[in-house]
Amino acid sequence: MSCNGCRGHVEKILLEIDGITKVTVDLDKAEALVEMKSHLLINELQQAFLNDGGSYDIHLPGEARNPKKEIKRPLKTKEKGEFYCPMHCEGDKIYTKPRDCPVCGMDLVSLEADISAEDQNYQNLLKKFRLSVLFTLPIFLIAMSEMIPDNPLFKILDQKYWNWIQMFLSLPVVFYTTWIFFERAYRSIKTWNLNMFTLIGIGAGVAWIFSLFALLLPDFFPEQFKTNTGTVHVYFEAATVILTLVLLGQLLEARAHSKTNSALKELLKLAANTAYLITDGKETIIDTDKIQLQDILRVKPGDKIPVDGSIIDGTSTIDESMVTGEPIPVTKFIGDYVNGGTINGNQTFLMRAEKIGADTLLSQIIHMVNEASRSRAPIQNLADKVSGYFVPVVVAVSVITFIIWAIWGPEPTYVYALVNSIAVLIIACPCALGLATPMSVMVGVGRGAQSGVLIKNAEALETIDTIDTLIIDKTGTITEGKPSVEKIVSYEDKDENQVLQLMASLNEMSEHPLAEAIVQYARQKEISLLKVDGFEAVSGMGIQGYINGKQIALGNDKMMTLAKASVSDKESEVVHQFQSQGKTVSYLSIDGVLMGFVVISDAIKASSEKAIQELQKQGINVMMLTGDHELVAKHVSQTLKLFSYKASCLPEDKLNEIQKLQDQGHIVAMAGDGINDSPALAKSDVGIAMGTGTDVAIESASITLVKGDLQGIVKAKNLGHQVMKNIKQNLFFALVYNTIGVPVAAGVLYPIFGVLLSPMIAALAMSFSSVSVIANALRLKNIKI
Repeated sequence: MSCNGCRGHVEKILLEIDGITKVTVDLDKAEALVEMKSHLLINELQQAFLNDGGSYDIHLPGEARNPKKEIKRPLKTKEKGEFYCPMHCEGDKIYTKPRDCPVCGMDLVSLEADISAEDQNYQNLLKKFRLSVLFTLPIFLIAMSEMIPDNPLFKILDQKYWNWIQMFLSLPVVFYTTWIFFERAYRSIKTWNLNMFTLIGIGAGVAWIFSLFALLLPDFFPEQFKTNTGTVHVYFEAATVILTLVLLGQLLEARAHSKTNSALKELLKLAANTAYLITDGKETIIDTDKIQLQDILRVKPGDKIPVDGSIIDGTSTIDESMVTGEPIPVTKFIGDYVNGGTINGNQTFLMRAEKIGADTLLSQIIHMVNEASRSRAPIQNLADKVSGYFVPVVVAVSVITFIIWAIWGPEPTYVYALVNSIAVLIIACPCALGLATPMSVMVGVGRGAQSGVLIKNAEALETIDTIDTLIIDKTGTITEGKPSVEKIVSYEDKDENQVLQLMASLNEMSEHPLAEAIVQYARQKEISLLKVDGFEAVSGMGIQGYINGKQIALGNDKMMTLAKASVSDKESEVVHQFQSQGKTVSYLSIDGVLMGFVVISDAIKASSEKAIQELQKQGINVMMLTGDHELVAKHVSQTLKLFSYKASCLPEDKLNEIQKLQDQGHIVAMAGDGINDSPALAKSDVGIAMGTGTDVAIESASITLVKGDLQGIVKAKNLGHQVMKNIKQNLFFALVYNTIGVPVAAGVLYPIFGVLLSPMIAALAMSFSSVSVIANALRLKNIKI
């Protein structure tokens, strides 16, 4: 379920089952409390949902549901587009054709940034607007000519005939170019999803129908409605001008919508269309969607890299600014990883395709930006609550306005009452209120993607603006995550190469960056690796397994305790000297006997100190939780002037620390890159994954930093602050606009200043209020983060 409409629908389905007497559905917990006359099996409830179309799935507490398999969207698709409501009235519901939202009446926008669909919608509105102007302008000129003394038009025809001409000229506007507004108004009243089109339809409809009756039955109206020529005042010009101005607002909105997801369109343009495939030494040009895993591809100077993979021959400089936000090209060598969509420099290289289609980084970025752009920020609940009461209140104010002017207004009282009540209906715009949040989110998410900050959902943007504590891991987060072996020390009768062989053999099965460093070091020394049986990774301690029937353990002092290997005071003192310099040490034991240790150094990233200082200036307490030794953690903490640190942390320790901070009222963000960080990333208020880390960590996080350094957290924090500031500005504009506009339209200024608001001016102001909200959101495209 994604909205209150879903909740109500689920309750209705369950209540229609024979024997069920009461149903209470909790939207947030996704739970239903069902009371029944006699026990019904869960299968009977599930069958009711299946009969309704299978949109919902129900299961007993504690039982796993059958998750619907996530569809990874390909980078490009030739299938028909998908469209959604920018105000998320129906949650994540999508439609296959462009139309208007059945709840709020707004035009749906394309899910896949379909440029052709958006342009077609814009061109269609433009054609209708031009036609509206063509017919509305003469109506307006005829009506305004009545203000000219000795009106020259009345010398050609009597006013009665000019009124009939206005009526005939209004028909194409009312029944063709703007008929969609009346359809939306009717649907909104029928479903009781009242929206801006309800007000427009009632206001313009009343003006036009009143004028038609005035033409057909003039004797029905009292004298105060009549002109000095005996005809009744008609408002064809008010109706058509209002409708044409609303159409102009829709036209400008459609144009602005296409700009709000321009970042997504720019990302789509990054995808290469063709690639050079090398087969048996021959080069052929193929479409990128024909590339298979392990294909060898040639990338020429200036070309876009077609897919993700590793360089196998040659070197080059790669412009990665489009995915990392960093303008300086990066030099890549054999074995280095390159991403699709980035641009090759002035050299040629061969690469092996390792990720294709929806699995490439560019595809994942596009998917995340799409999903995040459609997600709801919690602050939007305020706007939804206000909008829910807004339209009925405005209609009530309009009726009260009519009554007050009809009783106490100046002559002709009913004319004043009608005009002012229509102005109240027209000026009120819940649309601007509804657009305030989603437009800012859409533009902000796109801006983040351009800077290498990928936002999974809008809630993360809102929460990161309020965090007061940031927890960071050490390896790969503060440090480069590219450790190198500095020293191997052996004991007993083993030499260094034998110790290294056992360490590397065991580490070959591990995903940890330290393990990779040891394996790489062994390969450089051309040491062959041995077969490992019963491999096991022990979180926060190390790894163990069997080689030639002997139990091998590698890790910290906790791992040695687990392996029942004792470390002497002398050995411990030597190790502490390395650890106090910020270097990591892992012990090796065979069948419970200590055989040596490895010293690994991992340089602190150049950007870490600056980023931590900036975050602490913003009032954020930066804590480091690491599985490394106390001396290593202390050295790093002192070097970077961290708020605090904790060493020798197991995954559950990180989880408990986050829970403890949250219980104390802190809003906690967690940044990490490993599998062992994923529980803490999921538990924190905002999980931040380093893009250089594991897929599990990225999946658990709500923000991903493509480049994978702490400066990205500063960008994410600044982005969240700017987006929330923009949303609050939009909500302020929309609420203040309506707070001032409705009373002015009702005529509160008339007794003092003699000022009244024409329904036509009200329509113009209403149309531009929505456009102004979008224009303010578009400013986020140019912010510095």
